[in-house]
Amino acid sequence: MKNLLISSLLILAVTTAFTQQGYNIGLTLKPYKNEKVYLGYYYGKMKALADSVVLDANSKGTFHGKEALPGGIYFIVSPGKQILFEVLIDKQQHFAIDADSSKLPAGVSYIGSKENTLFQSYSRFANETGMAISQARSELAASTQKKEVEARINRLDAKMQHYRDSIVKANPESLLAALLQAMKEPTIPPAAKHPGGKYDSNYAYRYFKDHFWDGVEFNDDRLVRTPFFEAKLDKYFERLVSPEPDSIKPEVDYMLLYARSGKEMYKFLMVKFVQQYLNPKYMGQDAVFVHLFEKFINPGEAEFFTQEYRDHLTKRAYSLMANQLGLAAPDMKMVDTSDKPAALYNVKGEMIVLCFWDPTCSHCKTVVPKVDSIFQAKWKAQGIKVYGVMVDGGKETWTKYIRENNLKDWIHVYQLPSQQAAEESAGKPSFRQLYDVFQTPVLYLLDKDKRIVAKKLDYLQMDEIINLKLKKSNTN
Repeated sequence: MKNLLISSLLILAVTTAFTQQGYNIGLTLKPYKNEKVYLGYYYGKMKALADSVVLDANSKGTFHGKEALPGGIYFIVSPGKQILFEVLIDKQQHFAIDADSSKLPAGVSYIGSKENTLFQSYSRFANETGMAISQARSELAASTQKKEVEARINRLDAKMQHYRDSIVKANPESLLAALLQAMKEPTIPPAAKHPGGKYDSNYAYRYFKDHFWDGVEFNDDRLVRTPFFEAKLDKYFERLVSPEPDSIKPEVDYMLLYARSGKEMYKFLMVKFVQQYLNPKYMGQDAVFVHLFEKFINPGEAEFFTQEYRDHLTKRAYSLMANQLGLAAPDMKMVDTSDKPAALYNVKGEMIVLCFWDPTCSHCKTVVPKVDSIFQAKWKAQGIKVYGVMVDGGKETWTKYIRENNLKDWIHVYQLPSQQAAEESAGKPSFRQLYDVFQTPVLYLLDKDKRIVAKKLDYLQMDEIINLKLKKSNTN
């Protein structure tokens, strides 16, 4: 009898485990009948659809699949592709939703999902408290009793935070707890607790930065499928991390190394950082991409990239390695319009502007005359040389454009086809690769020793840097 009981329990356990595999989310969504509705999810700032179902005549349907869904915040989408309400999906993926779209947000109930019931209670409390805070803040400007209103706002803020903290404490492993921790921002201590007992802006900054990620686990894949984690990440790098590559590198290293024990988070962060610093917002930050390539991608720590994309990243990385700020610019043994040698390193000038352009490129036709105008008006008198490199377009078209637009006093150069063929047969990198010229026009600024001072800026930004450099050299 005992063995039979044990066998029965094992069969029950195995059967239960089997029936709980994958996901099975029943949905009743009034008043829709015989219409398709969708289950969507967030992926950073993006939204996508995970599943769909056609509701029957009783407004019922079921989202189901053999593989469990990645944990995160999902949402129900109407037949008209409008997001109706959000749903938390984590370990428990067999539950039901009963909703009436005409009574949202109140008209939603969950059966068999403790997580969503808790989420619903929190949302209701947060909405009510948030409205009270907003109302108090709108009163503040016109109030004659500002201290009392401010005290009310502080009490409401404290009430909200206490409620969140109680959820985290009671349900530490829940998705909702992880979300609340990720949304939380540090509270800077009052001035009396700063060093010396006085408000210290540097201390406030350091405290806020040091505690910005408190409670956030970078290996928690569930955070990827939320609408706010990426926004928090962007805020951190935009407001709290200095834009110099040497400041960014340790930050991305820490996050990626922490996230490696996860799967989705590591992939998400790697893709985001590669895309962000491959074509960066600020000049010189492509050094961060080169760092990522050398430390993670080239050693095989990003196998989720397709071979085609890895080949692209490899090509770009080797291009960027050759033209980092402060490095000596690669020499270009070009010829001029008469096919006479005119190598870059034979050019003497206070500074040299490299202009890579194509006479058939519409954008070049707009930019090149403006570069020439500022060169004629200012740069020439300042001892600046312009080394104009034809990237494509053909010699005849190129020389015709130079004549018709009176681009005089430039050092106009191009690469002979025989030189290009010799480079290719020898396996040497082309000037396009060495200078990362995959579109035109592209401007570089070199100092008199041919070191790279600036790159890939527009002509007005280049002029600002020239002025700063000349001013600095004149004061030394």
